[in-house]
Amino acid sequence: MAAQTIKPRQKLVLVGNGMAGVRTLEELLKIAPELYDITVFGAEPHTNYNRVLLSPVLAGEQTVDEIMLNSRAWYAGHGIALHTGQKVVAVDRRRRLVRTDDGTEAAYDRLLLCTGSTPFMLPVPGRHLRGVIAYRDIADTDFMIETARTHRRAVVIGGGLLGLEAANGLLRRGMDVTVVHVGSWLMERQLDDAAGALLRRSLEARGLQFLLGAQTQELVADDDGRVAAVRLADGAEVATDLVVMAVGIRPNVELALQARLHVERGIVVTDTMQTVTDARIYSVGECAQHRGIAYGLVPPLFEQAQVAANHLAEMGIGRYLGSHTATQLKVTGIALFSAGDFMGGEGTEEIVLSDPGDGVYKKLVLRGDKLVGACLYGDTGDGSWYFKLLREQSNVQGIRDALMFGQSAACP
Repeated sequence: MAAQTIKPRQKLVLVGNGMAGVRTLEELLKIAPELYDITVFGAEPHTNYNRVLLSPVLAGEQTVDEIMLNSRAWYAGHGIALHTGQKVVAVDRRRRLVRTDDGTEAAYDRLLLCTGSTPFMLPVPGRHLRGVIAYRDIADTDFMIETARTHRRAVVIGGGLLGLEAANGLLRRGMDVTVVHVGSWLMERQLDDAAGALLRRSLEARGLQFLLGAQTQELVADDDGRVAAVRLADGAEVATDLVVMAVGIRPNVELALQARLHVERGIVVTDTMQTVTDARIYSVGECAQHRGIAYGLVPPLFEQAQVAANHLAEMGIGRYLGSHTATQLKVTGIALFSAGDFMGGEGTEEIVLSDPGDGVYKKLVLRGDKLVGACLYGDTGDGSWYFKLLREQSNVQGIRDALMFGQSAACP
């Protein structure tokens, strides 16, 4: 009887211990649990956590422990070698190994780059002062919580989702908060001007202050070298003890550039989530650019993770063809939804329902007999149905008159 040959395990290294990368491992372990010896490097000292829930932690609604996704026991139970607090600074593609800032090296047969994104800091004088931070991780959240215990005033630069969540959390921690936003209305990427105005009115009623159409020119220091004011382009100053910059994110491509992978806005990948430069290297998440798009929402990242896991498992059937994205969220408890071309414009028709007294606003945008965009404020119960009509390019001619009143009215 011939002896059975046991195939040696391959080596898989994951750089980036975030939601997209670890979801890829979870999917891989379901379908090919014995294929790889897995090593994970994370720059933060924590295990994998839900970054989306940092806002409730800041607001005091949840604790850091409650947003952890995978314990150290989970990694150990799957035989994963976990290195936290270690930043990978080099990839040697010829020798197929990675090296960290403390000199640790790990060899790979397959490499998964999930380096995420980095917050954009406005290039203004004073951005390096004490008391000026971005809002990206647990350390930033802890810093804001500690600052709120000893200081009174905060300025948040950026009136998008992240900025408003930061502002609300600091308000809940007892700070006087002013949001400085260069746009004409809040959350202009997810809302039109009418919905943005409703949101502002609601947040002002809770105690937040807003300066819209305001451009930050300089951050002013006190005698101790701490930020003391935000100076605007019109010369006005807003006194503050803390500045939180929430003006956008950029794919973190520093390591990919060092490895001489093809990078545009993000690390360019194929439909199999392999880098176009090196088929042994995969990339998933906010750092990856697929068909010209770098996604920042969780659902597309999880779809990418499933495809990457399929190919890492050597099944080779999955393809990522891009994602239709919708924004459905609660900003400080206010329900919002938007999808598609919600701004409308030439060649489109808008159906609008506005009830400011009740805090409800709905706009549907049609092109011909198809729904191409939706913006909902206050009542988002039919958001997923509108998204399905939009995604499937359904003909809505027969239900046009009832469309605004939702699925129960249009499809009784």
